Amino acid sequence: MSTVATPRPVTPTGVAPRRRTALDWRIRFGVLSLIWGFSFLLIKVGTEGYAPFQVTFGRLLFGTAVLAAAMAVKRERLPRGARTWGHLTVAALLLNALPFSLFAYSELTIPSTLAGICNATSPLWGMALSLVALSEDRPTRRRVAGLGIGFLGVLTVLGVWQGFHGLDATGTAMALLASLSYPIGWIYVRRTLAGTGHSHLSMTGAQLLLATAQLALVTPLFTTLPRHFAVVPLLAVVALGALGTGLAMLLQYGIVAEVGPTTAQMVTYFIPVIATAAGVAILGESLAWSTPVGAVIVLAGAALTQARPRR
Repeated sequence: MSTVATPRPVTPTGVAPRRRTALDWRIRFGVLSLIWGFSFLLIKVGTEGYAPFQVTFGRLLFGTAVLAAAMAVKRERLPRGARTWGHLTVAALLLNALPFSLFAYSELTIPSTLAGICNATSPLWGMALSLVALSEDRPTRRRVAGLGIGFLGVLTVLGVWQGFHGLDATGTAMALLASLSYPIGWIYVRRTLAGTGHSHLSMTGAQLLLATAQLALVTPLFTTLPRHFAVVPLLAVVALGALGTGLAMLLQYGIVAEVGPTTAQMVTYFIPVIATAAGVAILGESLAWSTPVGAVIVLAGAALTQARPRR
């Protein structure tokens, strides 16, 4: 669920030449929206049987396996150079290991619907940060208005007029920090890894490999091996990694290559809708009126922040 204004997930090497595949991009766009939208449900189910770090480690492991298989089929090699790998290590932390772990921990105490909506704030954080960190991103009245509207939507989702009654502050803060981590990572990648000459697949495969290694080191320090392996949560983790991370990244990059990043980033606006529907329909999560209303306001604000000046 890493979509760049995205995407996201950020590609360090720029957009590949447009190409067409046998499956229409609209179908792939719909599949990608469903996969990322259901990811929050899968996280919730995974944490019912395993510790959050274990869920994140499994997610990265199976996601890396999918990209490794794709690299083998296409005979791609991992990038070279200590400098590149150093920057990729930071990118892996900011774009994968940290936000994935924060979302997993957040869903111990908040509904998957709320986590999915918090994810939709990434474009807002990204716009705010880019105005400071990227000189080429000029503020406009429309984009500044989008920021204000978007964060008003966040306050609506959180029920600020009720004093955040019934809301787990720690879990919500973790989900919002996870969403903030993505744009920080995008900006870092944009400043350090743009134009390296390596393919998207190669760079992303290396990034996920490094994130998996990071979780392999951290997970044993904070968890113990499960006494038994719960089947349904395990299947959720496998699906989260293989589909929600590995396959989703391959689909997203293919869509960017064919129709460009502007169209591809529209997936951001479908994710919270699907996450909310899945959480309510399948997990039976409750839904106050302020949640969908606030989500619509957040998405409207995010859309305004991504609007480009007319030429």
